[in-house]
Amino acid sequence: MEKIAFVIQRYGLEVNGGAELQCRLYAEHMTKYYDVDVLTTKAIDYTTWRDEYAADTEEINGVTVRRFSVEKTRDRKSFDILSLKILQLDATMEEEEDWMCRQGPYCPSLIKYIREHREDYKVLIFNTYLYYTTYFGLPEVSNKAIMIPTAHDELPIYLNIFRELFALPAGYFYHTVQEKAFVEKRFHTEHKLNNNGQGGVGIDIPQDVSADRFRQKYGVEDFVVYIGRVDEHKGCKELACYFQEYKMRNGSDLKLLYLGKQVCELPQDDSIRSLGFVDEQDKFDALAACRFLILPSQYESLSIVVLEAMAMRRPVLIQGNCEVVKAHCLASNGGLYYRNYFEFEGCMNYLQSHGELCEQMGKNGENYVKRYYAWDAIETRLQNMIEQIGT
Repeated sequence: MEKIAFVIQRYGLEVNGGAELQCRLYAEHMTKYYDVDVLTTKAIDYTTWRDEYAADTEEINGVTVRRFSVEKTRDRKSFDILSLKILQLDATMEEEEDWMCRQGPYCPSLIKYIREHREDYKVLIFNTYLYYTTYFGLPEVSNKAIMIPTAHDELPIYLNIFRELFALPAGYFYHTVQEKAFVEKRFHTEHKLNNNGQGGVGIDIPQDVSADRFRQKYGVEDFVVYIGRVDEHKGCKELACYFQEYKMRNGSDLKLLYLGKQVCELPQDDSIRSLGFVDEQDKFDALAACRFLILPSQYESLSIVVLEAMAMRRPVLIQGNCEVVKAHCLASNGGLYYRNYFEFEGCMNYLQSHGELCEQMGKNGENYVKRYYAWDAIETRLQNMIEQIGT
């Protein structure tokens, strides 16, 4: 088999992040066609980039994972101060590159490996534009590089350093039509080989899913759920405040559960529980048991968990300022969106009082996922691009 590589800042069964999960799914599915390596770091926590994996090489689900040490961990306080200046978009190129090194994960040995082993791989696929691994690794192999940018309208993408980066890849594998349109408008990449925005990631639902198992394990009956990194930047604190206000104004027994690694504080409230990182079994059991999923983030390039909820016939309630996920709701008729507290309250009440319509939303979402996010079509599109670039 010919060899390809995926390059990603973190990778592993323990890693809790959308782009990282997408990369793992791509890598595992492409083992049908190629000998697949993943080039990554030994970090798990993106806030520090501290080495946590010990082994230099391991195999995960048929994929060879090559890990490299992070030479400088991130000092969050000094990085946040620097980011305030950089993201005001008045920095020099040198200052922006310094920011990128501190953004991390600072891993020169990984870049050295790419440089020295570029001929080992038919194609190298770089996942997400935002990190050191892509910014410094992709230029070493640009003529055989595919970028999966996971790009959306956020402050870092307006930095000048990314104009040069986005001119380099041989091809782009976009997750959505909206992402493709945004990148082409921002960087004029329409002449590059791409998948017409018909990428995404396939959705797999386990055979053994049990709502009762989740309710019994965690002692909860009536709840809505957030799944993902519990981070202020993901809207998690605002969601908690909205939920408390909702409970005060509407007098409900409903609970809000957070499933995912917690990196911000949440209010102490008996109706709000943070369960921490859970495995895939608990995640899908939670989706089976919940009334609906809530995604409060304004900045998402795809949102696997929204698609997973839809595949499980669960309605979704999302932040309406997130255009990509809003597009999922509009295209599928599988969910509602809010932009402020009072819209949130109205949606919460509507979803709880219209059982038949919620059931239909769930069916709509399931049909949408089956139509657009089937793995066989995604595998074919990615394989075709690999073959065109790697000839």
